[in-house]
Amino acid sequence: MTKISHPDLHFINSAEGWLLLGRPEEALHELEQVNPDLWQHPDVLDVRYSIHAGQRNWEMALAVAREFRHRSPDRVGAWLDYAYALRRVSGGGIQAAWRALQPALKNFPREVMVAYNLSCYACQMEQMDEARKLITHAMEVGNRQQIKSQALEDDDLKALWKEIAVL
Repeated sequence: MTKISHPDLHFINSAEGWLLLGRPEEALHELEQVNPDLWQHPDVLDVRYSIHAGQRNWEMALAVAREFRHRSPDRVGAWLDYAYALRRVSGGGIQAAWRALQPALKNFPREVMVAYNLSCYACQMEQMDEARKLITHAMEVGNRQQIKSQALEDDDLKALWKEIAVL
C-alpha cells in the first residue's frame, strides 16, 4: 500500500481537524487538495466517508464506505461505516445494515462497536433476545460502565433500558 507523505498527509490531517470542529465543507476543501492518485487509499476513503456522513449525504457516504470496505476488509471501521450509511439511505434500512454488519462479528469478535451496533439493530427489529446477547457481549469485551452509560442514552436501545440499567 502506498505510504502517504507530505503534503498529502497535511491535507488529510487538516480535513480531520475540520471534521472534529463539525465543518465537513472545509474538510472536503482540504481533502480535495490530496493527490488524486491517493483518493482510493483507505486513509483517504475513511476521511471521505466522514465528510459525506457529516454532510448527511448518505448516498455518497455509502458509495465511499462500500469502496472502503472492499479495499480494507481488515479495518473494522470500514464495516461500521458501511452499515451505518446503509441504514440511512433510501432503500437501505435497519435490516440491510444488520445483514451487512453480521460478518464483522465473526471477523472482529472483540470489537465493541460491532456488537453494540448489532445490538441496536436487533433491538430496532424487535429481536430482543439477540439484542440482549449482543449488548452483553459488548459489555464483556469493552468497558462495561462506558458501554452501559452509552446504551442508556441510545434511543435505539430504549426498549432495553430497564434491563441494561441493572447489568
